[in-house]
Amino acid sequence: MSNVDPNAPTASFPAPSAGHARPGPARWILPVLVAAAVAVALGAYGRIHDPAGTAFNLAGFSSTGAVKSWLATGAFVLAVAQLVLALAMYGRLPGVRGTPGLAAAHRWTGRAAFLLAVPVAVHCLYGLGFQTFGSRVMWHSLAGCFFFGAFSAKMLLLRTERLPGWLLPVVGGLVFTALTVIWLTSALWFFRTFGLTT
Repeated sequence: MSNVDPNAPTASFPAPSAGHARPGPARWILPVLVAAAVAVALGAYGRIHDPAGTAFNLAGFSSTGAVKSWLATGAFVLAVAQLVLALAMYGRLPGVRGTPGLAAAHRWTGRAAFLLAVPVAVHCLYGLGFQTFGSRVMWHSLAGCFFFGAFSAKMLLLRTERLPGWLLPVVGGLVFTALTVIWLTSALWFFRTFGLTT
């Protein structure tokens, strides 16, 4: 039952044109809030959780550090491939724009990189926790939490219509930057310290 008086005067406003409606900031608030919640939740869990020392190991590897470093390296290589594919999709690489399969390859390299990153994150959070005893470890912990928060925001933004053309590349760039910092402060450090061991 409506409470509107049918005899009340109505204001006349021009209807927005269907093709020119611009999304307001509210469309971006949910992804930003989710990103912040994911990052803070991971950091809080890593901080209060009593580190177990190890979370998993794979046959053929000498240590969980080696497993983590090689999985992180695989994720980083796939992320570099995804970046190159994104540049090609946006016409930043000469001669490859419009090449069939770029979008599908971009999606699948991203999925594969994420699948490799998940066990690394599980090991870091469960086995080591959020640590700040040195600058390298602190930046690694911060970048890890930020990565999964930014990744969550990117996944939500992919489902949002009428986004500004610059937004997804910027968020994707933040995800890639965070993964780069993670790799530099963990896998690269491990290989320089212990060698390219498995």
